[in-house]
Amino acid sequence: MMMKRSLLLGCISLFVVAVFAQEDPVLMRVNGREVLRSEFENAYRRYAERSNAQLSPKEYAALFVQSKLKVEAARAAGLDTTAVFRKQHEKRRTELVESYLIDKQVMDSCARVLYQKMGLKARNGRVQVMQIFKRLPQTVTSRHLEEEKARMDSIYRVIQNQPDLNFNRLVEIYSDDKQSRWIEGLETTSEFEDVAFSLAKGAVSQPFFTPEGIHILKVIDREEAFAYENVSGRLIERLRRKEILDKGTAAMLDRLKRSWQYTPNQAAMEELLTKGRTEQNLFTIDGQAYTGAMFTRFASSHPQSVKRQLEGFIAKSLLDYESRNIDKKHPEIRIALRESDENYLVKEITRQKIELPAINDRAGLATYFKFHSSDYRWESPRYRGVVLHCVDKKTAKQAKKMLKKVPEKEWADQLRQTFNTSGTEKIQVEQGIFADGDNKYIDKLVFKKGDFDPLVSYPFTIVVGKKMKGPEDYREVIDRVRKDYRSYLDTCWMRELSESGKVEINQEVLKTVNNN
Repeated sequence: MMMKRSLLLGCISLFVVAVFAQEDPVLMRVNGREVLRSEFENAYRRYAERSNAQLSPKEYAALFVQSKLKVEAARAAGLDTTAVFRKQHEKRRTELVESYLIDKQVMDSCARVLYQKMGLKARNGRVQVMQIFKRLPQTVTSRHLEEEKARMDSIYRVIQNQPDLNFNRLVEIYSDDKQSRWIEGLETTSEFEDVAFSLAKGAVSQPFFTPEGIHILKVIDREEAFAYENVSGRLIERLRRKEILDKGTAAMLDRLKRSWQYTPNQAAMEELLTKGRTEQNLFTIDGQAYTGAMFTRFASSHPQSVKRQLEGFIAKSLLDYESRNIDKKHPEIRIALRESDENYLVKEITRQKIELPAINDRAGLATYFKFHSSDYRWESPRYRGVVLHCVDKKTAKQAKKMLKKVPEKEWADQLRQTFNTSGTEKIQVEQGIFADGDNKYIDKLVFKKGDFDPLVSYPFTIVVGKKMKGPEDYREVIDRVRKDYRSYLDTCWMRELSESGKVEINQEVLKTVNNN
């Protein structure tokens, strides 16, 4: 009879496992690691929500496998054992647990109150700005200050006279701050905000001073007001760090008491409050007893009144129990944590394998450029060299002869040191890479187009340099080469991962995605 019962229980267990496996079968194995259909479906659904691309499950599976291969590469490199990984893992888990522990309705109510208060004291909305900025030290001399002001006034006049001028280009050339950014009220200095919030979209300010330096500001975009829905997350995050959280905690503790069948022992609590100690069980959580001895250990590191110590002990016990078991109640936390871990691993292994080499691998960049130089050729030839405006023919001849013996990067300095040191200038120099139409002297003397009138004080104009079909050094087009080199490295890496990795996909299960 006992053998029949055991056999029956075994058959039931096998049946349950089989049914569960049918409900969520293994869709694929990546280097031996199983991926269930539910995991793939969750990833596929999120991809569809944030992407305009309409990929079929089979098409998306290729991207999914690439990501999983990168995760496995990161694990093989030990990135999931580093202190940084463990720290971000614990931080993310704490955030996820908090999001379920905190009473959402109470926190939302508090956030709305804070939103109204901010509306009364902060500037309305936010603005996106870009600036031509020169940082000035506190010890700046009056002469230096006047020089920088004159320089910025000159730039501002150019902007006024040429409305179509590329402001971004001026920022790249002249500014100590080259980034555009969004600012809200009370984030920067009052002098900066007074200007930023007074400008219309697209408007450019006159030069103005702040304690940091001198600025010319352009408003790229602006949002006149924040909808509560757009900032509620940030407000709640701020509230988590304030005492107002206690209101949310109280409501949450009541919920946890009900959820985990918190049962107090009133007699033991009265004894504790009267005598300061008890040997009895104070309460149970989900059937687990919390004793007077456990309270004593807690109280030793929380010097307060016994009543406050008891309240703290109950709260900590409930929160700890919920935190330890929250994955069972909310499997979505476990899923979100796994995704967070994998996203970190993919990002970090990609940074090490692709991003850093694409920025710092000078030999690799130079070699890539050498074998792909035709990709960077200009549509029409350009002239690389100098335009020399000379006081006489003799000076022009001497300068041309001298430049044949000097490295190109030293041309301008050598010319000035040789011909412009006696108190009078014998040469004016224009150096660069010139396209057709960039310089009237180059147009005439090199491209044989147009004409020019010689400068009155420098009547002899010559050019020294050469025609070029494209840049000779990768550093001349560094941003493009880095971008292309990055794509090249990524392609090679993915080929390596695909060839060395082992991927098995159950096509029959894949066909059932979104059909169950």
